[in-house]
Amino acid sequence: MTDPRDPAERLAAVEADNARLRRLLDEAGVPDSLRHGMRNTMAMMRTVMHRSAESAADVETYVAHLDGRFGAVMRVQAATDAFGDANLHTLISDELMFHLVREGEQAMIAGPRVRLRPRAALVLALALHELTSNAVEHGSLALPQGRVSATWRIAEAEAGMPVLTLAWVETGGSDVRPPARRGFGTDVLENMLAYDLGAQTTVSYAPDGLSWTIRLRLTARIGHQAVEDPAEDPAEDPAEDSEVAWDDEGR
Repeated sequence: MTDPRDPAERLAAVEADNARLRRLLDEAGVPDSLRHGMRNTMAMMRTVMHRSAESAADVETYVAHLDGRFGAVMRVQAATDAFGDANLHTLISDELMFHLVREGEQAMIAGPRVRLRPRAALVLALALHELTSNAVEHGSLALPQGRVSATWRIAEAEAGMPVLTLAWVETGGSDVRPPARRGFGTDVLENMLAYDLGAQTTVSYAPDGLSWTIRLRLTARIGHQAVEDPAEDPAEDPAEDSEVAWDDEGR
């Protein structure tokens, strides 16, 4: 361990650091948009610390999981533009690549261009981290033949609001089972997304891999579909042009 203090002391130290940072931002006259984005990130990191502590079996596990989750938050920051928005395709590919899962080899990613607002990008990035790390450690991606597909589409709801549906489907695993206990990952996939983004999610376990689907309305605070630019993002094909099969069960 790199820090001899107990988790409660480390939490208190981070809270104090966050308070000092907020004061410095105010004193420096940082633009509201940047300050808001940094506060979003700090709030998310506090949430991750507290919820990870609640479900950790021991301090060593807590520190290891916390390091991975903080890394996911930092990758979001590296992927955002000047407005704090993030490209959905980039969030997925970056998380997979961090775990050495390459698009076009073990992973298939397809869907129209979607840009997510800062808070939505942070929460979804955490969910993608939990999915990927679980698949690599315990699921289909722990085996050479394991594969994962992350595909999404956008449809108009009855009220005219665009609805994003993203399906994460793992295959090629062996004897994949639900977790023996509920932890932070389950909380993110089932509760945090619903609470923070108003999303609907489903998780199912087949012997060869996990399947997870999220459905959320693309409101102004969540994100929007961006104009397609093949020259800029050749890897992102519109959903209607991709060979993606959909059904009502999210697989």
